[in-house]
Amino acid sequence: MEEINTEQEQIKKNVIQRMKRVEGQIRGIQRMIEEGKECEDILVQVRAARSALQSASRLILKRYLLKCHIDSLRNSDDPTEPLDKVIDVLSHYVES
Repeated sequence: MEEINTEQEQIKKNVIQRMKRVEGQIRGIQRMIEEGKECEDILVQVRAARSALQSASRLILKRYLLKCHIDSLRNSDDPTEPLDKVIDVLSHYVES
């Protein structure tokens, strides 16, 4: 259990670090637009920011599975309820 908590904390720190990087990328994109930079260059940066968000999303999903899902398995009387929730979360993640 201690190992899972340590991994969750590491994931949390990693996600926060990635989100700060994305925030900087978005500010850079805004500045590029304001300065009239080439559209192709702006799109390259948009793609990089989107990729960074997807990477953070994967980590958040991993943290969800490590923490939230395990907690719901322990606290649920109906064993299918937590599984249904995971399927719902994964479905929304895959659609985006």
